[in-house]
Amino acid sequence: MIAILKHGTTPAQTQHLIDWLKNMNLDVHISEGQEVTVLGLIGDTSRVDMELLGSLDIVESVKRVSEPFKQVNRKFHPLDTVVQVSDAKIGGGHFAMIAGPCSVESEEQIIEVAAAVKAAGANLLRGGAFKPRTSPYAFQGMKGAGIELLIKAKAATGLPIVTEIMNISTLDLFADVDVIQVGARNMQNFDLLKELGKTQKPILLKRGLANTLQELLMSAEYIMSEGNENVMLCERGIRTFETYTRNTLDLSAISVLQELSHLPVIVDPSHATGKAKLVPPMAYAAAAAGADGIMVEVHNNPACALCDGAQSLTPVQFAELNKKVQQIREVLK
Repeated sequence: MIAILKHGTTPAQTQHLIDWLKNMNLDVHISEGQEVTVLGLIGDTSRVDMELLGSLDIVESVKRVSEPFKQVNRKFHPLDTVVQVSDAKIGGGHFAMIAGPCSVESEEQIIEVAAAVKAAGANLLRGGAFKPRTSPYAFQGMKGAGIELLIKAKAATGLPIVTEIMNISTLDLFADVDVIQVGARNMQNFDLLKELGKTQKPILLKRGLANTLQELLMSAEYIMSEGNENVMLCERGIRTFETYTRNTLDLSAISVLQELSHLPVIVDPSHATGKAKLVPPMAYAAAAAGADGIMVEVHNNPACALCDGAQSLTPVQFAELNKKVQQIREVLK
């Protein structure tokens, strides 16, 4: 349920109403815009008398929210959420380019790539330390040592770092990580999501391989319900009958998610297509569709990459991609 307050309502009046609602064992989510304040009521709202609430002098209207996701819902939070990561802002008109290798392989490699993508305009550095792989015999990442190398790359370049967590037990290793990524395979690892919700770190939540948009939003709700509002959604392609590409990039998800939710939407064309030559056109399409950011895999020597070299761009290719993405965004303005 949401209560929209009238313009001119004083802070004291608002707080008095919030206290009254909390006395009914409801949590109250406050969204303040320039013209309107929205109170989102979370909990057993059946005890709330809608007619009584709507009759109050300071209340413009009262509506029930039918969707199962509440805090993620744009009805609860009409304005776009802007996630701050160091000096970078994502969402609400702020755009981010996230780039780096699929996996951290060595200090020389990650620092070289970090310097190259920063020079090409990247805002954040991505790199896998823990790697979920289909085969148990494939390279599984450098784990804690990989995070240490990412931190060194951050010190060398100033780029905030994004890396994936796979297990609650390793959360302490992510203390100096700027953005914690939840991969597609862990999108419905609800125990992990709840623990991440108890932190205040920005979370990049990827859509599962065969999950609906509502399921993605419900997973984001798990994080936000524990108090962490710094959540970004990521469309990275879904499993369909098509086999030419690694996955099928659902570009319509950008508009749908932005309609339903206030959270920033990032697109990962690398995992969606699995082929380096397809990454640029899908990145351009994502920018044209209004994505809040794009995440691209970049390697200094894709042919020798230990993970996903086929979908990785070179630094030169990334520089060209970013240049065209920014041109597309200028046209949209």
